Amino acid sequence: MKFPRRYLIVILTFICTSICYIERVGFSIAYTVAADAAGVNQSSKGAILSTFYYGYACSQIPGGWAAQKIGGRRVLLLSFALWSVTCALVPLDPNRVVVLIIARLLVGVAQGFIFPSIHTVLAQWVPPHERSRSVSLTTSGMYLGAALGMLLLPSLVKLKGPQSVFVAEAALGTMWCLLWFKYASDPPRIENPKENPELLLPIKGTQKLKVENGKLPMKNSQIPWMKILTSLPVWAIVVNNFTFHYGLYVLMNWLPTYFELGLQISLHDMGSSKMMPYLNMFIFSNIGGVVADYLITKRIMFVTKTRKFLNTIGFLVASLALIVIPIFRTCVGAVFCSSVALGFLALGRAGFAVNHMDVAPRYAGIVMGVSNTAGTLAGIVGVDLTGKLLEAAKTANSDLSRPESWTQVFFIPGLLCIFSSLIFLQFSTGEKIFD
Repeated sequence: MKFPRRYLIVILTFICTSICYIERVGFSIAYTVAADAAGVNQSSKGAILSTFYYGYACSQIPGGWAAQKIGGRRVLLLSFALWSVTCALVPLDPNRVVVLIIARLLVGVAQGFIFPSIHTVLAQWVPPHERSRSVSLTTSGMYLGAALGMLLLPSLVKLKGPQSVFVAEAALGTMWCLLWFKYASDPPRIENPKENPELLLPIKGTQKLKVENGKLPMKNSQIPWMKILTSLPVWAIVVNNFTFHYGLYVLMNWLPTYFELGLQISLHDMGSSKMMPYLNMFIFSNIGGVVADYLITKRIMFVTKTRKFLNTIGFLVASLALIVIPIFRTCVGAVFCSSVALGFLALGRAGFAVNHMDVAPRYAGIVMGVSNTAGTLAGIVGVDLTGKLLEAAKTANSDLSRPESWTQVFFIPGLLCIFSSLIFLQFSTGEKIFD
């Protein structure tokens, strides 16, 4: 039996997202060690850690445009090569602030092109009845990558130093580029639509869009920007996307500092427990998708109630777990709370994240671009604000080992989770609102 090419494409995109998040977690781990050794204050650390998200926010919409015009396969290869080369060439010296800022901006811009390109590639290769699980698998690679990064990279830093993380990431990126160049291809040109209907992208009603050379022709219809930007259900998605990424990026960038300075625990000595928060995200992300599809297909709940149910459960449980993190002063307690928080945030993605396709199936990519931009802004705001809060707490409390130094850090995303879940309950819908 011949192995379908689309399965290989999905596997490669899964590996792609995993490596991207190994890079993100890896930088926060390596830079934290190097910056602490150089005596860099927490506010400055927050500014450097948040620089990535400025570049990332700027390139998502251009990334979608480029993938549509040039082809997702080509843009994905170029963007992956760009950040890999940047990692290989940039020295991890906390005192060379300008060099680090430029490097993180470049990596952010490059990775901002990756996810729109992945969605373009999957839309071209994967038939409609396989897209939900394919997208779920691909995006869950982010969390598996973060888990692997937390498990392996602290030991690498201890053995070979912080710079070794950059070398390892560049090597992973290069290997993936070679695999993608060798095995990925554009979908075959469709001469007779009836012979290969599964590669046709639905546009509206019975209209079909032909995929040629891996590129999508530009649509003649005008995008209803005003209607999208003034839609309350869209804003419910945007608000929850912001909150999800605020919690994720704060934990991703500052958990290493919390373990090292807040709990006085070495990441190297934590063993496999430090990967549990992200492994939990990987598991719960896929559970959320399966549960949502089961509730809808078995007609246990309508689409709207399913989205609201999973979003509310996910965000409220995550809120509680975030708020109580500073109360637990042990490694086990901190790992448990952060695992519950990130796991249930991932469960909530079966609510707000899938809702893009419910309300605007024709413009799901556009709505996703808008909400994802908000999610990226959360990285800029949350990561930088956390650094400022910790610097203020250090000044007031003399060090960061006291629980009150971290109360605001985790209380803010916890409060945002409550607020966002209420917004989603009130304004979201599972019905199509754009023709």
